[in-house]
Amino acid sequence: MANLRLRAIEEIANRKVVRYGVPGKASEYYGENCFSLDKMKATLAPAVFKKVKQAIETGSKLDLETAEAIASAVKSWAVNKGVTHYTHWFQPLTGLSAEKHDAFFSYLSGIEGFSGKQLIQQEPDGSSFPSGGIRRTNEARGYTIYDPSSPIFIMDTTLYIPTAFVSYTGETLDYKTPLLKSLNALNKAAVAVCKYFDDKVNYVYATLGPEQEYFLIDKAFAALRPDLVLTGRTVYGAAPAKGQQLEDQYFGSIPGRVLEFMKELEVECLKVGIPVTTRHNEVAPSQYEIAPLFEEINVAVDHNLLMMEIMRKVADRHNFFISHHEKPFAKVNGSGKHNNWSITTNTGRNLLEPQNDLYFLTFLVNVIKAVHENADLLRASIASAANDYRLGANEAPPAIMSIFLGETLTKVLDEFEATGKFKLDEKKNYMQFGISRLPDAPKDNTDRNRTSPFAFTGNKFEYRAVGGSANCGTAMMVLNMIVADQLTKFKAEVDALIKSGKKKNDAILEVCLEYVKSSKAIRFDGDGYSEEWKKEAARRGLKNIPDTPDALDFFIEKKYEEMFERHGVFNKRELHARYEIWQETYAKKVDIETKLMEELAMTSIIPAAMAYLNELCTTMEGLKAAGADKKEIADLIKEIAHLVGEVKERVEAMRADRLKAEAKEGTAERAKAFCHEVKHKHHEKLREAVDKLETLVADEFWPLPKYREMLFMR
Repeated sequence: MANLRLRAIEEIANRKVVRYGVPGKASEYYGENCFSLDKMKATLAPAVFKKVKQAIETGSKLDLETAEAIASAVKSWAVNKGVTHYTHWFQPLTGLSAEKHDAFFSYLSGIEGFSGKQLIQQEPDGSSFPSGGIRRTNEARGYTIYDPSSPIFIMDTTLYIPTAFVSYTGETLDYKTPLLKSLNALNKAAVAVCKYFDDKVNYVYATLGPEQEYFLIDKAFAALRPDLVLTGRTVYGAAPAKGQQLEDQYFGSIPGRVLEFMKELEVECLKVGIPVTTRHNEVAPSQYEIAPLFEEINVAVDHNLLMMEIMRKVADRHNFFISHHEKPFAKVNGSGKHNNWSITTNTGRNLLEPQNDLYFLTFLVNVIKAVHENADLLRASIASAANDYRLGANEAPPAIMSIFLGETLTKVLDEFEATGKFKLDEKKNYMQFGISRLPDAPKDNTDRNRTSPFAFTGNKFEYRAVGGSANCGTAMMVLNMIVADQLTKFKAEVDALIKSGKKKNDAILEVCLEYVKSSKAIRFDGDGYSEEWKKEAARRGLKNIPDTPDALDFFIEKKYEEMFERHGVFNKRELHARYEIWQETYAKKVDIETKLMEELAMTSIIPAAMAYLNELCTTMEGLKAAGADKKEIADLIKEIAHLVGEVKERVEAMRADRLKAEAKEGTAERAKAFCHEVKHKHHEKLREAVDKLETLVADEFWPLPKYREMLFMR
């Protein structure tokens, strides 16, 4: 194994850059493999296209006649591009996308036949995906239903149709369906409030721009790291002498191999209509970021999931292994998926764009109030085994929910609280550099706070706590719903005051003022990492929930059960099924990591250390025969032998507690046992012993690729 590692180093040192030739101007191929609204408009009859547009914008149902017209048009377009199969692409609760490919073949219309019914609905197995008990083994039927609001696209000679996934009895089994339901709730509540200010507002939609961080490791190294391949992260690995402490990776020159990967990735994304614009080195070595423009949130979530799949395929072509895991390497930055969220009206107004009017104040204050009142649920929405490793470390926000507004808005709200008057200075401030040749640069009205989980960044909120590997549909679904719930309460309170004789604007101001006062505890502009903040947060009544099994309990609190049902996002059965699935997923992931730690320790680490011990003993015997001093070698032998014994003892103790955790009856009890009695009790201590061995055993004996190699050899 150690020889394999050394051969991998040699192979990587001799790697050639895989050059990628960009195929012309982006405008010439952008969306070429996406059946966009423009393509629909060009190929469908005007009356049919009008129905499709209405379905996308208002949620009206597609009739079978319209579906037949879409199916005919999309099939002709796809076949002319060499497509032979189609698939209903959906998002089961595995966290990955799913697909089953069928040829264009219809019993009625023969080869290359594709009907409206085939477009609208398919039947994958509903029992073999996580369902939380909604579907049993003998209840296999489930349905995928075409989502016309998300564009159909082509990949690898297959037509991909974005779909929702529901059970035979109608319960949701995916991430998309509840997100769509939350958008309906947000639209209804937000439109009702917008009518106070603008009668032309007929619908409101949320927008999202999810930044995606990731790591690229040469796949020759990854092949020798079973932990990276099976879990996306390294369960062992001593910190290298150089990590990210010099901060020279961030925004640095992009390595040649990586840049070629990025170029191909961007082209493949643009072809299917993903509007990627940004690429750069991230803070940790071998960490990078890609970011798209804002899109309607349902499309943005689909595109993010699709982009991660494209990244895996392109990385493989460039001899890279890609990890979206939240913390693939200890003691350096983890990967987030910063969700830049806002809400926009059909009239084109971004409701979170700062303006000196009551309209902006109303929506800003209601979002703050929603987060304050529902911080527990928001924390639960980003909970996962992987994200637990990331939260609160190396620029990731802490597990304490708070809102950063920045100096300008904080002063404005403080003045509003003190005087009852809202005034936002819309004048642009400019930075003066004292150098005549540099132009004056406009200054934003907020700074940025990288330690805040929910930060206002100019005309949107950046939910920084979402994990790099997550389907961000759950976090966005919760955010949409709690804002919808808050806006509904706001309108009821304002209407009650108007009914009692208050003028409309006075009523709005009165309720907003009360919200500013009652939600003040959630606003924090300081350092989220400081110990002082943890103490201050506790004084404010803000919870710090670092572990997923405990955070998930908030989902099934009565308050939230009622909220999910009230807005039609989940019924009680669906919600509890999710809770069971997420707890079970956590337990399984920690179980897998634990077994890997045991296996690697016993079959790779200890044998390597023993082989080196044998070498040292032979050396010591030679020195003894020559009459030389052997004390230092004897001390080294004792230290390594002690660590070998410690590793074995810790593995045995961890295995015993793992078996106890596996035997727990309930899913939540099992998850909590894995969290507190296995992970927290054993993982870090075992890792410390193994990592210490790595720094003592001779390099030629160590079997696993080291951090210094994986992070710095590209």
